Amino acid sequence: MRRPAGTLLTLATPIRAWAQRFAFLLLVGAAFALMLLGKADTVFVERARTAITDTVTPVLDVVSRPIASVAEVLREGQELAALRAQNAALRQENARLQHWQTVARRLQAENTALSQLLNVAPEPSTSYATGRVVADTGGAFVRSVLINAGRTMGVQKGQAALAGDGLAGRVAEVGQHSARVLLLTDINSRIPVVIADSRYRGILAGDNTSRPQLRYLPEEARPKPGERIVTSGHGGVFPPGLPVGRVATAEEGNVRISPFADWNRMEFLRVADYRMPGILMTDGATAPKPPGTPRPGMDRLPELPSASGEGGALAERALEAEAPRE
Repeated sequence: MRRPAGTLLTLATPIRAWAQRFAFLLLVGAAFALMLLGKADTVFVERARTAITDTVTPVLDVVSRPIASVAEVLREGQELAALRAQNAALRQENARLQHWQTVARRLQAENTALSQLLNVAPEPSTSYATGRVVADTGGAFVRSVLINAGRTMGVQKGQAALAGDGLAGRVAEVGQHSARVLLLTDINSRIPVVIADSRYRGILAGDNTSRPQLRYLPEEARPKPGERIVTSGHGGVFPPGLPVGRVATAEEGNVRISPFADWNRMEFLRVADYRMPGILMTDGATAPKPPGTPRPGMDRLPELPSASGEGGALAERALEAEAPRE
């Protein structure tokens, strides 16, 4: 005889109330039982877990497909918006580059015509040798690196060492297959530079900090943060116009430069031979003594190139500051 539905509900009500009251204890007991079963029969638990995984995986795959499709559409929409913005920026940059290309061609034509008119001697060709930085010999008193390029690749003492963005230093010692590069931040480094905009000349002096100091500026010079610093070409060591860095701080009597070269990510250095021996001696060269009474530590340096005015004085100051330390 079939029982009425009300009777089943009456019987199920106490069971449901009991289950709700002791649900936490039942779950703890079930978890404890599963732990014991897993320790007692690991093979059975592993097979059961594998079977459940095989059963649930297709269901999860079907459920995840719409979510993955929606995520893919959203990602493609974001990429499309980014591509549109990048395309607009590239179009503007292309227009600027075309303008400067036109200006550069016009200036190049004018420069060629004026050079021919004035019969200017052409600049010597430049050769390069690239070496990997294999060791950092820096310490508390030295800022230099070793590269795996030496005389066999045409590297000579005094040549400029260029990083990706600007001047990193100069070659101080050369071997057959290696060379030591004295960085701009070394305390022995003295480089004649010029402020690109105002054309005031000075000496970039390293002091073993990440930001070398700009010294011997004229009194009327007022450098501002952000101004570019390039080599001046005085002293005959480096050609004019090599990028060095930007003015970081310009306090009274203390101008600091932030070099373009990134010392923390410097893996390769390009040694450039501008064929400008200048005031630096190369290996095996004999240096004539300066006229007059020699200064201490200067009898092994060649005679200063004939430079008049502020450039010659700056180069001579650089030699006086550098010679006693080397």
